[in-house]
Amino acid sequence: MNKALKITIICILVLSCIRKVYSQTGHTQPKTLEIGSKAPDFNLPGVDGKTYSLSDFSKAPVLVVIFSCNHCPTAQAYEDRIIALAKDYKPKGVALVMISPNSTKALNYSELGYSDMGDSFEDMKQRAKDKGFTFPYLYDGDDQKTSLVYGPVATPHCFIFDRDRLLRYVGRIDGSEKQGIGKGEDIRNAINSVLAGESVKTPVTKVFGCSVKWWWKDEFTQKLYKEWAELPVTHEEIDEQGLKELIRNPSSRLRVINFWATWCGPCISEFPDLVIIDRMYRKRPFEFITVSADKKDRRAEVLSFLKSQQASNKNYIFNNDDVYKMIEAVDPDWQGGLPYTMVIEPGGKIIYRKQDMIDPHEMKKLIVENKFIGRYY
Repeated sequence: MNKALKITIICILVLSCIRKVYSQTGHTQPKTLEIGSKAPDFNLPGVDGKTYSLSDFSKAPVLVVIFSCNHCPTAQAYEDRIIALAKDYKPKGVALVMISPNSTKALNYSELGYSDMGDSFEDMKQRAKDKGFTFPYLYDGDDQKTSLVYGPVATPHCFIFDRDRLLRYVGRIDGSEKQGIGKGEDIRNAINSVLAGESVKTPVTKVFGCSVKWWWKDEFTQKLYKEWAELPVTHEEIDEQGLKELIRNPSSRLRVINFWATWCGPCISEFPDLVIIDRMYRKRPFEFITVSADKKDRRAEVLSFLKSQQASNKNYIFNNDDVYKMIEAVDPDWQGGLPYTMVIEPGGKIIYRKQDMIDPHEMKKLIVENKFIGRYY
């Protein structure tokens, strides 16, 4: 047995033991920092390329630490309030830093149905750019050391420290989860009290949102992916009239239709991204459909590829080897190139059509911001 293999086996055994310890001792939720506690130091990378620690905010009379993330609909509903908070209190010297605590290992695609991205460091960079964050957005998803000592319960979860970096408030931003209603009343009242040297009237409040994705809580993700892998993958023939019905979309779901072929390199390259998109939104009012332009005598090859991709969505193959009939039935403006992807609202309104590979992020953003899907509850 070589040295590298030995090290790998040892690491696996150690991680397994740690997971058992957490499971057997009931430490499934780290303890939340108590009022009066000293702010734990951290050393975390920011989306701006800098590394931040507690000392970087030493001049601020108040430090606000918010544990939040990209994917959670509650967290997204509060983003504009956090942006406004940072802007309003910057002239008063208040420092605000947001930390993403989630481990990508414990976050599965089905939990991303209200977002266009996950919680990886690269996704955080894109989210900060899209929203125009003016405050440090830090990543703690690898070892979660900072999150473990602060103990956030859900996203978002706020911690407010005074000049001596003693915890004066821990809890919610405000009690109105729905976007556009609350104005961050709880956290603003707490900051104002600390700035004035007064006691915070309600120093601890409960929070509501997506639970923190601790790295050892990956059993559900593993189970779900195994279930997906075992779902039946089928395809059936479809004629011109059937294609027209697909485009008409009499369903109540936003429909993505991808036309592809096994001999089409770009089709094969983009297919895994489309399967991921399906897994993200299949629990929402959404459906993903594929139509193969392969000749009928290649049905076995088509099915074999679909199975290799675990494409358990609805799949078709055109029942006529005259592909021009398929093109005309689908979209007279389609020039015939593959892949060809369409996004169609209920009732048949085509909101997207592209003859070429899709941009996965652009597609996810289009889907989640559509009125039939949405980012928020």
